[in-house]
Amino acid sequence: MKAIEISQPGGPEVLALTDRPMPQPENDQVVIKVAYAGVNRPDALQRAGLYNPPKGASDLPGLEAAGEVVACGAGVASVKVGDLVCALLPGGGYAEFVATPAAHCLPVPGGLSLKQAACLPETFFTVWSNVFMRGQLRGGQRFLVHGGSSGIGTTAIQLAKAFGARVFATAGSQEKCDACVALGAEAAFNYREDDFVEKMRAFGGADLILDMVGGPYIQRNLKALADDGTLVQIAFLQGPKADLNLVQLMTRRLTITGSTLRPQSDLAKAWIADALRAEVWPLLASGRVAPVMDQEFALEDAAAAHARMESSAHIGKIVLKVG
Repeated sequence: MKAIEISQPGGPEVLALTDRPMPQPENDQVVIKVAYAGVNRPDALQRAGLYNPPKGASDLPGLEAAGEVVACGAGVASVKVGDLVCALLPGGGYAEFVATPAAHCLPVPGGLSLKQAACLPETFFTVWSNVFMRGQLRGGQRFLVHGGSSGIGTTAIQLAKAFGARVFATAGSQEKCDACVALGAEAAFNYREDDFVEKMRAFGGADLILDMVGGPYIQRNLKALADDGTLVQIAFLQGPKADLNLVQLMTRRLTITGSTLRPQSDLAKAWIADALRAEVWPLLASGRVAPVMDQEFALEDAAAAHARMESSAHIGKIVLKVG
């Protein structure tokens, strides 16, 4: 099969088209003939040598894909050969075929194409597990998401709005802020011009903040929280360390938590998949929530897709057309 491998740690140019053996399904796994694969920030981190795949996972990048099930391992009962699915992957999505646990597959929602479905797993698993399971977001609460025009951000805005939260976002241009408001944000703040702490405090502070910036944003996020608020950290584009005022944390009863998706157990990911199937897939089928698409690239143009993502010019998801 054709696949994109990381020839050595580095920039987008190290992504190279190669031939690899087709994967075979292990117990409880399926093999998917990939139609489209999603492109995500963790793929770029892996490419740069900063995010190693978990033990036993493919060394090929790609954490989500959509396509047709072509083989099932022993013990698989939830899907069958011929089913069209989208799936969360341990790796290997930048290829014509990929293996993944059957429990991490979800049906393509009614009305959505395979291209759209390939944009769902990584962002929807991440947002649901962090905002709703870990952060316990409830209707009426004030929710702030940084990077509101990213794949994570556009998903978080729509889901939080659908479940009755008041949604706020930050983004890096007026165009991106307008896109956040169009998706359901009550207000969006241009972080190049506005102080999101001041803006958020004017609304009473955030009950929950989803952040992938880290670094100096950590202390600023705590100031932007309402009393009893929660900060959920899912990445740290500006660094994993910060000086914290723990007096503020204690006297205002603030919570800091966070998670990464890829290292979690297969069972934990299966629980998230079950919750998405029950709570979110009906919203996708009805059109109340939809993936926001940016640009499509051919598999062999994966380097250009990574360059597009790292430019931060995109709004929504970038995909690779594989099959």
